[in-house]
Amino acid sequence: MFFDALKKELEIRNLSEKTARAYLYYNGDLLKFCKKTPESIKELDIKEYVRHLVVERRASASTVRLALNALKFYYSNIKKRRFDYLSKAVLPKKPKRLPVVLSKSEVAKLLSCVVNNKHRLILSLMYSSGLRVSEVVTLRTQDFDLENKILWVRQGKGRKDRRTIIAEKLIDDLNQLISCKEVGDYIFPSQDGIGHLTARTAEKIFQSALVKSGVKKEATCHSLRHSFATHLLEDGTDIRYIQSLLGHQSLTTTQIYTKVSSGHLSQIKSPFDC
Repeated sequence: MFFDALKKELEIRNLSEKTARAYLYYNGDLLKFCKKTPESIKELDIKEYVRHLVVERRASASTVRLALNALKFYYSNIKKRRFDYLSKAVLPKKPKRLPVVLSKSEVAKLLSCVVNNKHRLILSLMYSSGLRVSEVVTLRTQDFDLENKILWVRQGKGRKDRRTIIAEKLIDDLNQLISCKEVGDYIFPSQDGIGHLTARTAEKIFQSALVKSGVKKEATCHSLRHSFATHLLEDGTDIRYIQSLLGHQSLTTTQIYTKVSSGHLSQIKSPFDC
């Protein structure tokens, strides 16, 4: 009831489903925490809510940033109310962590643990084409140009289309799968046949394979995308091509993989071995 105007504005601005969901959640969560209506919210209420997120819920810096952006969007754009705290708040910095990357042998070991062919194909596409989990589960038949080994990623992060590569090893499996479907069908439909497989299901498939593989790393589905970029870099692919395949707007984002690439590190001899 309170957020009908917010929902409409989110639709007009064509924000991603994930962002829209988060904006609605944090605005609703603020009201629930304060037990107030949007009209009665004060600046102190917002401060107390943020403190609650940081201290009691131990929310990550990225979560707090998202919550602040959600509140600012609603109260500035919809309610036309100005809170100095929201306009001047110093957003928490994201901790600078290097991405978790699997070696080529670890990827092979992980994939070999997946018995279900479609499940293995999901993980293989994330690794071989550098896909996010949200991108692989929403793939449709028309996104594949198997003849030219090109995959179209429609409306990826930032609502942008991009092209990436398809591994030669997957062509036959994809051909077989796509031939049984109609134009517009999801490649990986949900169990009830309505819509596509959920990202959560794909994440469970990955975690199950990770446990079975015995790989002792805190990896997630996104580690397959990280591994794709890192292995291309180690094999000599120009970083600007990798930037394009990943759909990064800034080269700086892609350059993080130069810090995890083991190509040059493996050639350096430890003084202990001298």
